[in-house]
Amino acid sequence: MPIRPVLTIGNPLLRRVARDLEPAEIRSRALRALLDDMVETMHHEEGIGIAAPQVGESVQAAIIEIDVESSRYPGQEPFGLRVFLNPRVTVLDPTEQGFWEGCLSVPNLRGFVERPRRVRVDYLDVDAHERTIEAEGFLATVFQHELDHLQGVLYVDRIRDMTRLATIEDYLRYWRETPGEEHLPD
Repeated sequence: MPIRPVLTIGNPLLRRVARDLEPAEIRSRALRALLDDMVETMHHEEGIGIAAPQVGESVQAAIIEIDVESSRYPGQEPFGLRVFLNPRVTVLDPTEQGFWEGCLSVPNLRGFVERPRRVRVDYLDVDAHERTIEAEGFLATVFQHELDHLQGVLYVDRIRDMTRLATIEDYLRYWRETPGEEHLPD
């Protein structure tokens, strides 16, 4: 289970819509190996999610895990490791919420992004079974952020006010304590 290099902004693969996985692929050793590599890479990079395009594979696969012991995400509800294959997002509540987001593929930056507060994700699990999950708040933002990667979209594309894009250093200096705003590290 090697740790793979994470592609960064500018790499054209990050801007492609990833292809759907066929049922036979979902049960393959090759996909299991990719998912294992993604987990190892995400843990190594201390992220809470990663999508296949970020590690060089343009397929509809993403993983999300919020660890209860994470020092980077204190106070967030834990979310056990989950694999999302061929996911589709449906907005359930379009009321927007804003978080300062970061991304492994956009290193050293943070940006304020507003997204719908409640979503449903329909997806296939690793056994190709259909699943559905609903999320709101922080978790809804995490889902949207990670699953955007499968559509060739990065969080910086969703920033409406570019004055709210900052280096990590300046984010910590000027923005981290902004009242009424949530903060979502990469």
